[in-house]
Amino acid sequence: MRWFFGGIAALIILVIVYVGSAVASLGGLADAVRRGDGAAVIDRTDVKSLTQSLADQIVAAYLDRIGQTREIRPSERMLVRAAGLGVADAMIAKMLTPEHLTQLLKTGKLEGIQDLPPIAGLPQLGDIDTKNVVATLGRFRFVEPVEFAVRISDATDSDNSSEIRLHFAGSGWKLAGLVLPNRVARELAAALPAK
Repeated sequence: MRWFFGGIAALIILVIVYVGSAVASLGGLADAVRRGDGAAVIDRTDVKSLTQSLADQIVAAYLDRIGQTREIRPSERMLVRAAGLGVADAMIAKMLTPEHLTQLLKTGKLEGIQDLPPIAGLPQLGDIDTKNVVATLGRFRFVEPVEFAVRISDATDSDNSSEIRLHFAGSGWKLAGLVLPNRVARELAAALPAK
C-alpha cells in the first residue's frame, strides 16, 4: 500500500514539474517580450515550427478566399498549397526577425515592412500576468504530451481569438506556433497573388 501512495505522490510531483516548467517558460518568454529583447525571444522560439504554423494558416485562408468564387479541384488545391507555402514562407521570414517578432508579440501590430501588409489587433503577450499562476493556468490548454496552447486574447470568437503554442523540445518549452485571429490570417492571405 505504501508503494501505491508513493507512486501517486511521485506522479503528482511529476505533473507539477511538467506544468510548472511550461508556465516558467511562458513567463520567461513574456518577460523577454516586455523588455523588447529580440535575441531572448528568438532563443525561446522554434522558428521552423512557428513559420510552418503561420504559413499553414495563411494558405488555408487563401484557399478559403479563392474557394468563395469557384470550386477548387483536389489536385489544384495541392498545387496551390505547395506554391502558396513558398510565397507565404517568404512573407513570414520578414515577420520572424528578432525585432519584428518581438514587436508583434509586444504591441500586437507590425507596420512598415516592405511587401507585408500591416498587421494590427493581435493580443499582446506581454499583457499576460504570468506571476498570477492560477490565472495563467486558466489560459493553458493541453494539446499533446509535448505541447500546450496558451490563449493570449481575452476574446474567444474565431475572428478575434489568438493563442500561442509551446512545444517541449529537448531542453525546454519553446514558442512553436501562433494561432492568428481569422481576420488577420485573411488580411495576410489577401497579400498573396490572386489565382
